[in-house]
Amino acid sequence: MAEKSTFLRQNALIAILAHMDSFVPADSAHIGVNDKIFSRVGATDNIKAGYSTFMVEMIETATIVNQATDRSLVILDEIGRGTGVYDGLSIAQAVIEHIHNVNKCRAISATHYTKMSHMEHSMLVHIGKHYCCLRKAPMI
Repeated sequence: MAEKSTFLRQNALIAILAHMDSFVPADSAHIGVNDKIFSRVGATDNIKAGYSTFMVEMIETATIVNQATDRSLVILDEIGRGTGVYDGLSIAQAVIEHIHNVNKCRAISATHYTKMSHMEHSMLVHIGKHYCCLRKAPMI
């Protein structure tokens, strides 16, 4: 599992530990209360139901954008990976914009789409406290 996926999963687990009033791996932490924690991580199909990897990803993503509230925590790992590059990029950007503009919840996302860093600057600044896009540094 890549470092970014591990980082995303750790954040979800830390939020759950905090909600249980358990110890978290930090000297101190201030973690708000979440009404729901959503995770879209991994790639799998559902052959029995006749769903491709992309279909499963879209069903799970639709559940997130339809049910997340401003008190939710959303973890997204590689949204749009189950389709082509340009379609995946469009889906990833649309989902991020929806979470930012409609759901207004805390979210952490990892993506391999380098063009995501060119999203509207004012949105990136505003997302700052709500959204973290992880990008692997280029090799030197």
